[in-house]
Amino acid sequence: MSDLTPGRVLMVRPHAFAPNPVTAEDNAFQSRPALGAREVARRARDEVSRLAEALQERGIDVTLHEDHGALTPDSVFPNNWLSMHADGTLVLYPMCAENRRAERRCDIIEDLQTRFWVRRVLDHSLEERDGDYLEGTGAMVLDHRRRIAFGCRSRRLSARVLAEVCAEIGYTPTVFDAVDATGVPIYHTNVLMSVGATTALVGSPMIRDVQVRAHVLDALRAPGRTVVELDEAQVHAFAGNCLELHGTGGPVLAMSATARAALRPEQVRDLQRSVHLLVAEVPTIESAGGSVRCMLAANPLPPRRPAETLAHRIRVGDLSAVA
Repeated sequence: MSDLTPGRVLMVRPHAFAPNPVTAEDNAFQSRPALGAREVARRARDEVSRLAEALQERGIDVTLHEDHGALTPDSVFPNNWLSMHADGTLVLYPMCAENRRAERRCDIIEDLQTRFWVRRVLDHSLEERDGDYLEGTGAMVLDHRRRIAFGCRSRRLSARVLAEVCAEIGYTPTVFDAVDATGVPIYHTNVLMSVGATTALVGSPMIRDVQVRAHVLDALRAPGRTVVELDEAQVHAFAGNCLELHGTGGPVLAMSATARAALRPEQVRDLQRSVHLLVAEVPTIESAGGSVRCMLAANPLPPRRPAETLAHRIRVGDLSAVA
């Protein structure tokens, strides 16, 4: 198990899912479902279940937590408040929308510390008090091979907090502007791009500065990755919102059916040279402005041996933003 291509993910299955009206202001990927609230919640719950089953069938370990609350409509996207790392680091992030901050759950953190070796918890959630946000691996996309953190400028990414987190986990920040055809900034970097060990997808034309675009593409190609460049329509179809994982049969690229349908045949062929495409139907979840990658918090934490003590356990009361 390593950071490069993790074989384990954490997911949250919501029972009262709904697109979040608070985040709609700057998330151009959101839409309003035509169905009633109860049916939307049922379909979202089923979509999470089917994705978890599909991942498990490919040999990917899934830890599935339930959310029965009605006050956390975006809880299906745990990668925005939490990231886990192979050296035993767990990072908590500052969230822009107030009604998303309750997604940080003590029981999930305690479960991770019980089952895995967590040597430190880096809690940046207090940055919210100063209006500085960094919504986890939504706001930044980590290149684990070259230790680069890519980030699109938006209200959900503070360059200062990004620099602090990068210094703590040993990454170099690369911040740039990416906008749609109307000039609206991309709200989360992980809808623009996906960076795995063997593949990368990026909506490069949305990086309008040609020199910056070339720099990003060079960085992605440097380790010999297959790089697929996406157009704006493909980005809006969530083609960049995928995650490379390691299954029992080798590398797997998890993406939505919407994303897969948006790819051109030659792009699919390029990807399939390196990875198996795992495709899931998540249209209800996508109405909230995120897709398969947003639903998955990669977990490369080392498992804790039963005889090990919990010397590094963080008490619930010590977590300023989740207690």
